[in-house]
Order: sequence, then C-alpha cells, then structure tokens
Amino acid sequence: MEMPVNLNGKTALVTGGANGIGLAVSRELAACGARVWVADLERAEPARVAADFGAQGVVADVTDPDSLRAAFDAIPELDIAVANAGTAIEAPLEEITASIWERTISLNLTGLFRTVQMAAAKMKPQRRGSIVLMASTNSYDGEPNLTAYNASKAGVLGVLHTVANELGPWQIRVNAVNPGLIRTSLTQAAFDSPNVLKAYFRHVPLGRGGEAAEVAKAVAFLASDEASFITGATLLVDGGQMAGKFGTWDESTAEFETDRWRLR
Repeated sequence: MEMPVNLNGKTALVTGGANGIGLAVSRELAACGARVWVADLERAEPARVAADFGAQGVVADVTDPDSLRAAFDAIPELDIAVANAGTAIEAPLEEITASIWERTISLNLTGLFRTVQMAAAKMKPQRRGSIVLMASTNSYDGEPNLTAYNASKAGVLGVLHTVANELGPWQIRVNAVNPGLIRTSLTQAAFDSPNVLKAYFRHVPLGRGGEAAEVAKAVAFLASDEASFITGATLLVDGGQMAGKFGTWDESTAEFETDRWRLR
C-alpha cells in the first residue's frame, strides 16, 4: 500500500487550488493529513470544491493585493504555502498585446511574489515553514508562442533563489516544481491530438505526458519534513524532457500508441 508523506498537524494554503494542478495539489496535501485552504477566484467556487475533500475554501485573486491579504488573514496559522495560480496565453511575438503581457506577468510572477511575501510574513514569527512555487520546464527553454509565459516562469526561478537565501535563517524552506506537459483541462486539446503528442513525446524519455497527481506528489514531498534539508531547489516533473536534447524515441525501436511511445 502506498503511504503518503506525513503532513499531520500542518496548515497549507494553495493558490489557484480549485482547478487543474492546483486542485490535485490541494487534494494530495489533504490526503497527507494537512488542513488545506483552497484559494481561488470566486467563479472557481473554492469553498464548494474544498468541501468535497474536507478542506476550507477562500476567495482570493493573487493579482489583487487586498484580496490576497484577506485570504492570508483568514488563516490562523500557516505551515505550507503553494504559489500555484497562473495562466498561459499563446501568441506569436508580434501578436502579444500589452494586455496579454501584463496579465501573464501580473498573475504568474507578481502574484507569485506577493504570495511568497505574505506567506513569509506569516511564517517568520513561527521560525518555520515551507513554500513551494509552481515553475515550469519553460523556466529554462524557449517554447514558441509563449514569450510572456516563458519570461514569467524564468522569473519564478529568480524569486526562488533569492527568497530561499533570505528566508533560510528563519528555517523557512523555498523550493519549486517544474512540470512538463501535464494533462489538465487547459492542455486536454493537446492530449486529444495523437500527432501533437507523438512529436512532443519523442523528446520525453518516459515517452508520455504527466498527470496532475504526479506533480502533486512532488509538491507534497517538498512541503514535508522529508525534505527538511532541501531549499532553493527545483524538482523537474517532466518525464526526463529537460535531460534530453535530440529526442529519445524513433520508429526503429519503438512505436507510438494513442498517447505514449513504447519499445517494441
């Protein structure tokens, strides 16, 4: 029987926690014993979503400092903060409007910064805590049509390294997970296209995409005391994608079946 990491007695906040990877993280932390607060936009109905697995919901817009502060104020104490809220808007360079750029940076980078800043203020008096940031394989590479997204996720690593250094003396750990292509409602169109997947997964050593639950388990590990001497680190959850360069899979030794490559 698989045993989850032990988060008994811990209180956790997950931004963007009512959808996609954030929801999987919220569920996983709750399954590990944490008291989870799901923070998300009002239209995402965080209280209703959280009630399904015994968590609490709170309305929060990370692009609105007052809204985010109210969410933090609603939580009596905080041991774990997961800065997950984000967006990705595809557009070629010449079609990126000021609105696309500003929305992406405001949510993915400024919103994350505010989340970290407020979490640190809550954790410092306790002299303990764990903050996990949602970065991406796009923190490193330049996937086309995602200039704003890639810039925001590269910036997440700048926040990571600096705040891990600053908060270490307070025994507050700060780490990041870097997912590759993960199946969510936002990426389902890609997963529904075998031709897209065949080309994309040719460069993924495990030959497939990831599931949100697999990212959630990595977050839970970094949040837990099992990672007590890990801070300032990035954990790639990408099936090995960033370890390769020229592609792992080809038809001479393997075949593509529906949504993954397999050796013959």
